[in-house]
Amino acid sequence: MRIAFVGLPLGALLLHADGHEVVWAGICRRQAAGTRRLRRAIGRDNVSVLPDLERLAASVAERAPDLIVSWFWTRKVPASFRRIAALGALGVHPSLLPRHRGPDPFFWAIDAGDAVTGVTAHELEDEYDTGAILAQRELAIGPAWNAWTLAKKLDRPSLQVLRETVLAFARGAPPARKKQPTSGVTLAPQPTDDDLEIRWTADADAIVRRVRAASPWPGAFTALGDITMTLTAVRATQTYPRALEPGEATVRADGMAIVRTRDAAVELLAGRVEAEDGVETDLDATAIAALVAR
Repeated sequence: MRIAFVGLPLGALLLHADGHEVVWAGICRRQAAGTRRLRRAIGRDNVSVLPDLERLAASVAERAPDLIVSWFWTRKVPASFRRIAALGALGVHPSLLPRHRGPDPFFWAIDAGDAVTGVTAHELEDEYDTGAILAQRELAIGPAWNAWTLAKKLDRPSLQVLRETVLAFARGAPPARKKQPTSGVTLAPQPTDDDLEIRWTADADAIVRRVRAASPWPGAFTALGDITMTLTAVRATQTYPRALEPGEATVRADGMAIVRTRDAAVELLAGRVEAEDGVETDLDATAIAALVAR
């Protein structure tokens, strides 16, 4: 199977190790891990970093790829590039499509309280994450995972589904195409500041999910007095002074900083603050309590 690949080098390296001929690879990030190994494996002239796919479509077409494969390519693959391969173009998205279409399914899966997510191999179309489903694999979301943990946990099944799907094409028995349903569609854009700002009138469990979903970066933030703090770890608690109003912070007798929510409170376990020079300082629970107590 002759493959033109776009995305992170690891995907191309594994397809090469599987015996496919990666005739060209476009890498989505400067200094991405594995780029040097990939150049040694398939030839320096066959690897391009941050390529313009529209401009390079004709030259890559001369290499006669059978299939276009995308793994963590962060931009649209234009139709002119998708058409250069006889078998079309496919990618793997880290959600169970059509749920969480878009660039940040990790944030939205955790924020929504999903118990299960997964990965989807699908055909590439003009609109992001709308192509026919070729294969899916589920993964239960751990109750303590943050966005980074979820992303890492999905790497292995994502690569497994990628390799299995490409192998099926290579054997001449591609997976059956399944059109995505029109029901159950949700979008997963990059979260805005409005999404990331904590609203203490929400339930404690929803706030905990929001902090997990945004951690470790960009983080969910809040104003505590005159301090704007990014929170990266919190925990719901029923141990708080009942006189507090939602959004009020205090330090309990045990030294833990807490903030009242609509239905309970949360303990502030970790976060960071930004100084005037833009340098951020990481805070543990003790340091946060000292700031709240000022």
